[in-house]
Amino acid sequence: MRFVLYNIRYAAGAARNFHLPVPGAGYLRQTDSNLQRLIRFFEALDPDILGLVEVDLGSFRTGTRRNQAETIAAALGHGAHVFECKYNAKSVHRFIPVLNKQGNAFITRHSIQNERFHFFSRGMKRLIIELELENLSIFLVHLSLGYRDRQRQLNDLQRLILATPRPVMVAGDFNTFFGEAELYAFLSTTGLLSANLRGQPTHPSRSPRRELDFIFHDPRIVVTGFEVPAVTFSDHLPLVCDFEVRAADATASLR
Repeated sequence: MRFVLYNIRYAAGAARNFHLPVPGAGYLRQTDSNLQRLIRFFEALDPDILGLVEVDLGSFRTGTRRNQAETIAAALGHGAHVFECKYNAKSVHRFIPVLNKQGNAFITRHSIQNERFHFFSRGMKRLIIELELENLSIFLVHLSLGYRDRQRQLNDLQRLILATPRPVMVAGDFNTFFGEAELYAFLSTTGLLSANLRGQPTHPSRSPRRELDFIFHDPRIVVTGFEVPAVTFSDHLPLVCDFEVRAADATASLR
């Protein structure tokens, strides 16, 4: 199985003039051309599962106002996909144009057994997508920029993982600005392992120096290959993880 995680920054790119003429100006530009570059990149990787952070669900930035997750899924020929706005139902951001189209998504060539949307108790970005495949559950997250909120979110995530009997992977942009030490208690309690054994940095993409993006897995999942491609389609680098599920109670192999 190949799992690709990528914070694609709404396909807004990572050009040097992204913050010109004003900070964040790049978030208001059309994204279709860079989305096509991303699609070609994904086609070359040929993932079984694609976890996307910062996906535009159909704002004016996409030109056609089409959901980027649906566009990518169609291009890859993967009919199974799930997406949701990253803000909870009571958030004011659900009613602000553009912001209400910002979300996360899974795309897969495998049959989805179940999908669940959980929400953190704190933070602006609260979405947790739980994707249930035949013998595997994957959680996709984008943690808060604030340290205290991140710690509360990790506690929420920890409870979800410990309540899941199936083999588990957890992936996303964890925004660990103070380093991997932020994750010590979370990893110790859950027993999860990092697929990125060398701690390769993922941000910023042009000169990476921080490890913000992670794929964690429980011991019943064996990583057979891992890489961080040096591409600049976003301000983050993607993670490519090849793995096998070796749970004794698995009903089928996901190789």
